Amino acid sequence: MLKSLMVAKAKDELEQELADKEVEKERYLSEKAPPIQTGGMSFAELQELCQELHAKIDVVDEERYDIEAKVLHNTREIKDLNIKVLDLRGKFKRPTLRRVRVSADAILRSLLGSKHKVSMDLRANLKSVKKEDTEKEKTVEVSDWRKNVEAMSGMEGRKKMFDAAQ
Repeated sequence: MLKSLMVAKAKDELEQELADKEVEKERYLSEKAPPIQTGGMSFAELQELCQELHAKIDVVDEERYDIEAKVLHNTREIKDLNIKVLDLRGKFKRPTLRRVRVSADAILRSLLGSKHKVSMDLRANLKSVKKEDTEKEKTVEVSDWRKNVEAMSGMEGRKKMFDAAQ
């Protein structure tokens, strides 16, 4: 019952709104375009009247075209901004990146171009350490540790350490 009353009321208001628009349209047209009386006009006067009306139609068409162009431009701009907003929101899923193994030679070839074939030996620039030198140093330092502990024990050992430091 309530729903049918609301639908009936909306229907009445819609009909009233359409009638108001029709009345407003008639008033505007009678104000802007009064009826033309061509009963007592000569052929030259009719031609002049047609030229005036044609000029007015051209002006109105230019205005209508300009307004349409502005509206079209604004709708395009709105669409672009909506797309930007969606991009900024991040609705699109980012694809998972796969790890790609590339050798140093392939990287250099891609940077320098395919003409240059440069092989990069990464081990060539490393510092070389001789094993013989480190073994000699270890043998010199290694001695009987018991003698060293006995010599350093007590006050005499502390005195030797103090004298050695100075």
